[in-house]
Amino acid sequence: MNQPGPTFREPSSLERAFNRAFGVLVGWGLGPRDYYLLQVRGRKTGRVFATPVSLVELQGTPFLVAPRGRTQWVRNAEAAGHVTLKRGSSSRRFRLRAVPDADKPPVLRAYLDRFRPAVQRYFPVPAGSPADAFVEIAERYPVFELRPPSNDAEERR
Repeated sequence: MNQPGPTFREPSSLERAFNRAFGVLVGWGLGPRDYYLLQVRGRKTGRVFATPVSLVELQGTPFLVAPRGRTQWVRNAEAAGHVTLKRGSSSRRFRLRAVPDADKPPVLRAYLDRFRPAVQRYFPVPAGSPADAFVEIAERYPVFELRPPSNDAEERR
């Protein structure tokens, strides 16, 4: 049986610096195609925060996965119910649907398989494992389905 993992893995100072620099590049439209600058309003400050994220698509549906667990962006996104993804000069707003733990294993598997070099260290399950290997750890990783805004006015905000 897997040992319980932390609900949030704090980034090191080096990782924070890398994320800031990488976020700037992604915001300019540089970097791998599945990376975006996630923008979300802070639940306490109201300030817009940005962090680089990677999307994984499964059967045509885009998903956001938080490999570090319940990070600040996750808590802010849950409170806001929506995020904006920016890449270069384009940005799109999405509503979020939290994926139930029972439905996370295939998404987690696809995410780990796609981004193994960057995220394997956050998963006790090796890349290439079957989806059922993620059942016991699914609760540790927030996963959101990205949905289009409910109306045009919401998309422009």
